[in-house]
Amino acid sequence: MAGTFDISLDSLAGRSVASENAATAGSSAEPHPSGATFFLETFGCQMNDHDSEKVAGVLLSRGYRQVESPDSASLILYNTCSIREKAAQKVFSRLGEYRTKQAAGQVIGVLGCVAQQEGEDIFARAPWVSLVCGSASYRKLPELLARVEAGDQRVTGLDNDTDETFETPVTRRDNPWRAYLTIIEGCDKACAYCVVPFTRGPERSRASDSVLKEVRELAELGYSEVQLLGQTVNSYADPSSRQMRFSELLLAVADVPGMQRVRFTTSHPRDFGADIVAALESEPKLCNHVHLPVQSGSTRVLREMVRTYTREEYLEKIAMLRQARRPIAITTDIIVGFPGETEADFAETLSLLDEVRYDNMFSFKYSARPNTPSLAMPDAISEEEKSRRLTILQGKQREIQSERHAKLVNTTFDVLVSGKSRRENQWSGHTSCHRVINFTSQERNLLGTYVRVQATGAGPNSLVGEQVT
Repeated sequence: MAGTFDISLDSLAGRSVASENAATAGSSAEPHPSGATFFLETFGCQMNDHDSEKVAGVLLSRGYRQVESPDSASLILYNTCSIREKAAQKVFSRLGEYRTKQAAGQVIGVLGCVAQQEGEDIFARAPWVSLVCGSASYRKLPELLARVEAGDQRVTGLDNDTDETFETPVTRRDNPWRAYLTIIEGCDKACAYCVVPFTRGPERSRASDSVLKEVRELAELGYSEVQLLGQTVNSYADPSSRQMRFSELLLAVADVPGMQRVRFTTSHPRDFGADIVAALESEPKLCNHVHLPVQSGSTRVLREMVRTYTREEYLEKIAMLRQARRPIAITTDIIVGFPGETEADFAETLSLLDEVRYDNMFSFKYSARPNTPSLAMPDAISEEEKSRRLTILQGKQREIQSERHAKLVNTTFDVLVSGKSRRENQWSGHTSCHRVINFTSQERNLLGTYVRVQATGAGPNSLVGEQVT
């Protein structure tokens, strides 16, 4: 049912582009001649989505027009994710599909984490690629594009040692009500399986004054929800003289006039403290949802993963959230089949689900990644066994979600309406606790508004309801 809800990209683009052009300075490089078009496909997480908004903003400011098909684009860009092997393989599969485009005069570029990970080796694997640019170099996109436009066949932007990674001259936002905002880039945690420290670099936090200035601009432009982003968002360390803690920044963002909801992702358990829970308790504008990846329920596996906490220490964080004065939804990430994971270790992960009762879970089979310590670890788990464990894990979580959602029937929620069904009087939106609810209403235009919805039914992945007054 959720798949029938959509918003026309054309209906959003005009407002988004005009808003961001009014709020930010233009590109320093000469604009491209009119008539140029670009196609941009994004793989990965919310940070990749936001990075694509930045890239699109730069291109639009240079006179490009975005199109929905690579066949009609003069510039084809893939913004990539390398967290899992399957995602990286998908990128090279795409490149293979469009290897004939260069001969037709189309320029192909690879952006993001795979670009940073593979570097100039991409040119060897796909000689028809002309641009390879990591996320830390997006501020240099105008200059890099100028070189591509001038006919340079191999242009790279692979710096990863700069603090200037947060903003591009223009950001084209894809949603007119909810905005992403990066407050910390990179990661210092060095988990054994993770390629992020290599592709995104060390942790660099954005000054609190800069964050709050942009939030105020967003509120003035009509955005009512902001989501603060970072690979380890709660590891935020204000580099300015104010030295705001993450919890203080959350409260300051919520205090901006016009801002109605504040979200954040992704948190690391090591840096998740009681001050964050206290902020969530005291400020209703802070959404009552925390994404707290655990990765495994086994302390032994967590130690091998270099996750810097034990099962017991993680459960202490969960206890703080469960004891809060307002209900807080908790979601997580779990990896199955890490090298050396025994049946006993996997059983501990299953028992953790029973103990925590997560509201949602993102689960994955372990995937060996380049430049990570886990590559050299013995006792690899077979793909068949990893698949078996993942199926069991997801089945258990599906049962838990069905039970938790069933208990929410007859509950009334404030919902930010973000989708209109093709079926008459059918709408979709998110609650503060980040649940999807599909509901009926007789109103003619609810997009971007907040309405009261009573849940009348539930499934494992969403709620069903009707608007109430």
